[in-house]
Amino acid sequence: MDYLEFKITCLEEFREILIAELAEIGFDSFLETDEGIDAYAPEPDFDREAFDQLLEKYRLPAQVSLQEGKMPKVNWNEEWEKNYDPIAVEDLVYVRASFHQPAAGFKHEIVINPKMSFGTGHHATTFQMLKHQGAIDHQGKRVLDVGSGTGILAIMAHLCGAKEVEAFDIDEWCVENGNENFDLNGLSTRMDIGTIRDVNPQGPYEIILANINKNVLLDEMSIYSDLLAPNGHLLLSGFYTEDVDDLTACAKPLGLSLIQMHSKDNWAALILQKD
Repeated sequence: MDYLEFKITCLEEFREILIAELAEIGFDSFLETDEGIDAYAPEPDFDREAFDQLLEKYRLPAQVSLQEGKMPKVNWNEEWEKNYDPIAVEDLVYVRASFHQPAAGFKHEIVINPKMSFGTGHHATTFQMLKHQGAIDHQGKRVLDVGSGTGILAIMAHLCGAKEVEAFDIDEWCVENGNENFDLNGLSTRMDIGTIRDVNPQGPYEIILANINKNVLLDEMSIYSDLLAPNGHLLLSGFYTEDVDDLTACAKPLGLSLIQMHSKDNWAALILQKD
């Protein structure tokens, strides 16, 4: 079976939503690139009308451009393995796929096999969130991971000694993949599906993790504050350094004070503490 190949150039902040929506219309493999994403769909299942409608929806806001081609059937696992590299967050944690060899000299190891994607997926926001987790005492605490994706931050919380970890995401394939990754890393918890309002988690939590995007964080900030225990920590990322002032201005009236900030490649990550 041949695959249709679409090389999509787009703004970086639109990559994840484009992957999610393309997956809904029959695309089953993706590769992150410097310019955007390469997306692949089995030719017999390709819905041209749905694809054109989706592209038109994002063409202007995401600055989408497109090159289309065809390629013979391919061993996706082999391609994925060639393009997926492990990452090291200092000596804190080594993140690898199941086909990589373990590495010595790290406090923790996480095994992540991203579903339907053979890009590295190790974004600056994830790197910084893991680093911030290493600075926060998780021992015996309740942790909530909002928009969990592959489940990597929930897994890190478990490895850091959290007593209870809850996680959810709005995307079905993220939930399926997250649960597979939980199994790989010895977590018995299951990822739920929905927004924070759908899932309605019951606080208090000593730690809340939210690596999403600025607009969602601003919209949900009051919910995070309500769910957070006094002196609890809220770890945020998924936004640019120029967005930090907007987020801290939203957080401050809710009793959330900035105690630490880092940035990497113009992506910011914050640790806030509840009064």
